[in-house]
Amino acid sequence: MIDNLNEEQVAAYNLNGFLVIENFLTSSELEMWQRYTDEAVTERLEKAGSELNNQNDPDNFYAQVFIQCLKLADTHKGMHELMHDPRLGRMAAQLAGVNGIRIWHDQALYKQPFGNPTAWHLDNPYWSFTSKDSLSIWVALDDATMSNGCLYYLPGTHKNPSWKNVSISGNIGDLFKAYPEWRTIDSIACPCPAGSAVFHNGLTAHGAGANMTARPRRAMTCAYMPDGSVFNGTRNILPEDYFNSLKIGDLLNDNTINPLIWSK
Repeated sequence: MIDNLNEEQVAAYNLNGFLVIENFLTSSELEMWQRYTDEAVTERLEKAGSELNNQNDPDNFYAQVFIQCLKLADTHKGMHELMHDPRLGRMAAQLAGVNGIRIWHDQALYKQPFGNPTAWHLDNPYWSFTSKDSLSIWVALDDATMSNGCLYYLPGTHKNPSWKNVSISGNIGDLFKAYPEWRTIDSIACPCPAGSAVFHNGLTAHGAGANMTARPRRAMTCAYMPDGSVFNGTRNILPEDYFNSLKIGDLLNDNTINPLIWSK
C-alpha cells in the first residue's frame, strides 16, 4: 500500500477537494480487497430485507445506480481487518488536517452492467455530523473507466458549501438547483486502474457516469469522521437505540459504532 503522502499531494487535495493515488494497492493487496469485498457483499445480499443494502426493491432507479452494502466490517472478519487499518486513518487525518479519525461507515458500491449514472451530490449533508473536514476513500476493485462509470469531481466545491444537498435520483443535475453557481465549473473525470484510490472531501461535489459495459465496476469505500465530531440530529446509519439516546451536540465517540482507527 502506498501510504505516505507528500506535501504536493496534500496541497492538491486542499485545493481541489479530491486526490487520486494510482496503484495504491499492490497486486496481492488488490486480490485480498476483491475477495473480501465480494464475500462480504454476497453474505449481505443473502440477508433479504437488510436496511444496510439498497437491493430490497431492485427495480427502482437508485438500486440500479449501484449495489450498495454498508458496514461490511461489522459482519465480515476480513473487511474488518481492511477497514480498521491504521494506515488509512493516518492518511485521512493528514489530508483532513485533524488529530484523529473515526470510521463513519464503510460501503461497497458495485455499479452493475448497464447501471444508471450516479447523480451529482455531496456526502457530508447525509451524515449525522457536520464537518468541513470529513472525507472518504474510494478504492477501485476493477479498472474504473469513462465507459463503466468512473468518478467525476467539481474541483474546489468543498470550499464554500451551504450543506444543501439532493438525493441521488434520475435527475443527474439536481444539485445545480441548490448550487447554480457551480454550473460553470468544468468537471474532472478520474479514470483509474484497479487498485487505485481516490480520497475526497465530504463536501466536494461528485458523481459517476453510467456503466455502458457488460461487466461490473466494483469499488470499496469508507467514510471518515474527524474525532471530536458531534451529533447534528440526523439518523443516517446510526442504530435506532443509539440514535434515540442522543441529543444535538452530543459527542459521537462510541468506539463500537464509530471506531477510532488513528489518533496522534
